[in-house]
Amino acid sequence: MHESLIQNIKAHVPLTENEVELIQEAFKERKLKKKEHLLQKGDNSNHMRFVSEGCLKVYSIDEDGQEHVLQFGISGWWINDLYAFLTQTPATFFIQSITESTVLQIHRDRLNQLYDEVPMIDRFFRIKTQNGYVALQERTIRSMSETAEQRYSQFISRYRDIEQQIPQYLIASYLGVTPEHLSAIRKKMSTNNLS
Repeated sequence: MHESLIQNIKAHVPLTENEVELIQEAFKERKLKKKEHLLQKGDNSNHMRFVSEGCLKVYSIDEDGQEHVLQFGISGWWINDLYAFLTQTPATFFIQSITESTVLQIHRDRLNQLYDEVPMIDRFFRIKTQNGYVALQERTIRSMSETAEQRYSQFISRYRDIEQQIPQYLIASYLGVTPEHLSAIRKKMSTNNLS
């Protein structure tokens, strides 16, 4: 269960066998049923979370009750309300499983201890935070400068393994379009691919 977590960390920083054991002991497994919430708006976000299996979404709900998907988390990815975690303020987003999922999570207090026990973990999370910031900037720029069709093309290349598992209305929400508009885009792309 922890193998994908360890590989994810080792892709960025070196670890000794002893450090691997400390990390495996520190991260606790949490299984989620389909549509189960991992985090609710207003909750304290006290964990860093790694998706071991399944697919989750980070979303907000506006004043009209409309859901806005900000992020998907698939196997091998990290998912969180990072702002709430870093600032220790109530969560502004919801995190919910789309499929049955398994998350490996570490509580803030245990993570702070792990920084002392495994100094490379501090470096790893600095790298992940920087990469997350860059990804957010790129997504913001794409949403302002690319067409919905271009954004959908990016989406299917990025989430190739799970695109068929995610309901169309959630993909539409993530792209900032209506489900009907997404359906038209998919139809157009399918027609172009057949030509």
